[in-house]
Amino acid sequence: MRKGLIILLLFVFSCKPEPKTIIPPWEPYDETEELAAQQEHESRRMRYKFIQSRNSDRNEIWKDVQDQILYFGEEDYQELKPLIFEQDIPTIQGHISSGELTYEKLVQWYLYRIVQFENDRDKTLNTIIAINPNAVEEARQRDKNKSEDDHPIYGMPVLLKDNIGAEGMPTTAGAVALKGNMASDAFIVERIKEKGGIILGKVNLSEWANYLCRCPNGQSAMGGQTLNPYGRKIHDTGGSSAGSGTSMAANYAVAAVGTETSGSILSPSSSNSVVGLKPTIGLLSRDGIVPISSTLDTPGPMTRNVTDNAIFLSALSGEDPADPATKDNPKNKTYWEELSSASLDGIRFGVQKQFLQDSLYALTVAKLADLGADTVHIQIDGVSFEGFGTFLNADMKVDLPKYLEAHASDNITVKTVADVVEFNLEDTLNRIPYGQALFEGIVTEDISEEEFLIMKVEYKQKGGEALEKPMQEHNLNAILSVNNYNAGLAAMAQWPCLTIPMGYNEEGRPFGLTFIARPFEEDKLLKMGYAFEQATKARKAPENYQ
Repeated sequence: MRKGLIILLLFVFSCKPEPKTIIPPWEPYDETEELAAQQEHESRRMRYKFIQSRNSDRNEIWKDVQDQILYFGEEDYQELKPLIFEQDIPTIQGHISSGELTYEKLVQWYLYRIVQFENDRDKTLNTIIAINPNAVEEARQRDKNKSEDDHPIYGMPVLLKDNIGAEGMPTTAGAVALKGNMASDAFIVERIKEKGGIILGKVNLSEWANYLCRCPNGQSAMGGQTLNPYGRKIHDTGGSSAGSGTSMAANYAVAAVGTETSGSILSPSSSNSVVGLKPTIGLLSRDGIVPISSTLDTPGPMTRNVTDNAIFLSALSGEDPADPATKDNPKNKTYWEELSSASLDGIRFGVQKQFLQDSLYALTVAKLADLGADTVHIQIDGVSFEGFGTFLNADMKVDLPKYLEAHASDNITVKTVADVVEFNLEDTLNRIPYGQALFEGIVTEDISEEEFLIMKVEYKQKGGEALEKPMQEHNLNAILSVNNYNAGLAAMAQWPCLTIPMGYNEEGRPFGLTFIARPFEEDKLLKMGYAFEQATKARKAPENYQ
């Protein structure tokens, strides 16, 4: 009996597969020469002071990846690549339904790809800030429980900007003051999980969503300096959802969530040649997201194509009692199902005269006309942004303490913006190498509540009137912009915007065509964007990340 048991145990152990992937440790390197060369960059905002984070260890991230890809190797990666790389959600779901792919292998493929590039000092984008250690196990459960009634986001791995709460991973907003902040799921994360989506991890951002200092886009003390895959250290990533944009461009997940106050989805989406939707304020909940402004903040989907954007928008939506702005918002819309009927024939677009000097914009407008659209030259009346910083200061001074009280874990000691300022002064080299001028401005802000409320009403009214005037005058369906050029105006008006890859300049820098429509017309934006995307297919994957 004893002999038989030994033979059985030997058989069991002999059948255990050999490991296929052992992640080599990340070794911090001397970046002195790299930074010196960067000081010659034509853009002052890209004259970096650091690239690698001084406050986090990448090997801690790899610990959460290692066991999940131990038995997944290069051969598996290459075999599955045609089924996943640059494919949209319906196509990937089709491969899973046919048995060619599983959710488990899908998640492992993305994790393997992340390590392949992010553990290479010459290719890393400094995009990943945390990984869900249970992602593969969650995918296995999705394989077991799949049904015909699943939402298309079911089993799809997605990434979150690291100002969005997700259980089991820190939510830092890129700041050392929030290091180890184990916040619970934000409302939109609950919606993703409810529909079967898998949170793959967190991505870097401009620290405090770009409201800390006059810093480079995509830098944070916790995540380091995010780089653009279309030109590392050459082209700006855009901000503040830099990691959401770069991770989509590099095919690190199916979709990513960004957040915007004024341009923070549109800017990195256009800069990284991906599709980004800044929704109407109130379409998506902000609860559980580190705030700048409860007046203007919104999360939004960032994807490689319009179909995925529509699917992800549907997955994120829902009315949240904790966010009054969502009351009576559109619910349970299947945005993706409306795309097949999309056409540009007879659609009337407002073309902004001042942007026609941009040859790419002009060529795109001509293309829209060829596709049957009516293009009308317009001039949007100027709106003063005077006091905009004061407005944001006043909102954040109130909104950040509310977030910290409601969502920060017990180990987080800062309770106010002033606390964060004092905390950072203890180690300026590592915590605020670019300073914290904007945070210091928040602390000293003394606008009255009455003045703030007047400003709030005026901004929305003036912004809305400036956009509505040409819409009515010319019977327009949408206004066409470039990148985030009209982001401030759309923010004040609280109108939605959708940016779609439009092409690249001679230096290979991506540009986006941005559609602006009236509040809660996301379905129309997505249909217009889909028709444009299908007709032009302008997006190309970055050359060094294929």
